[in-house]
Amino acid sequence: MRRNTVRLGHPILPFPAATVELDSLRAGDYNDLLNDLRDTLESSGASAVTAPQLGVELQIVAIRATLLNEAASDSGVEIVVNPMLEPEHGEPVYDWEGCLSIPGLRGLVPRYPVIRMRALDHVGEPLDLQATGEAARVLQHAHDHLSGVVFLDRMGDMRSLAFQDEWRQFLSAAADEEAEGESGE
Repeated sequence: MRRNTVRLGHPILPFPAATVELDSLRAGDYNDLLNDLRDTLESSGASAVTAPQLGVELQIVAIRATLLNEAASDSGVEIVVNPMLEPEHGEPVYDWEGCLSIPGLRGLVPRYPVIRMRALDHVGEPLDLQATGEAARVLQHAHDHLSGVVFLDRMGDMRSLAFQDEWRQFLSAAADEEAEGESGE
């Protein structure tokens, strides 16, 4: 069942989520929540959604399967439980982010370009993978939600914060022009 996501100001967002007990996960105690996370993600158009964004204080993320595995089907959703992330290498890279819990706003956020994620899947089997680019960014954003952090907390300069419509009209066009100028040199 699709659920509404909680928005900035909801008391669950600024606090860390609880670790999921492996025995409960394997027993299927969270199957309804996992299905709700999948349904909410599929209907949202987002790249990931977390249990705290549905008002549940647990370390569970639903993420588009194609981000973790290019061969996955376009409609697939992967469940990630109790993720631990560590940067692999590289300095943080700034890019634009938005959030279902902060609708209509975007901002420049620094994230590591390559990370290692260790976690459990939906039945409690271990996951260990390296993520790069967009997948690394999405996983870091989702992990922040599990830690009580939103993308606004990560922004180095609030002057880049923009409403979605203005971002499309002014900022993304300027970024495209700058990229074209750099590639033409």
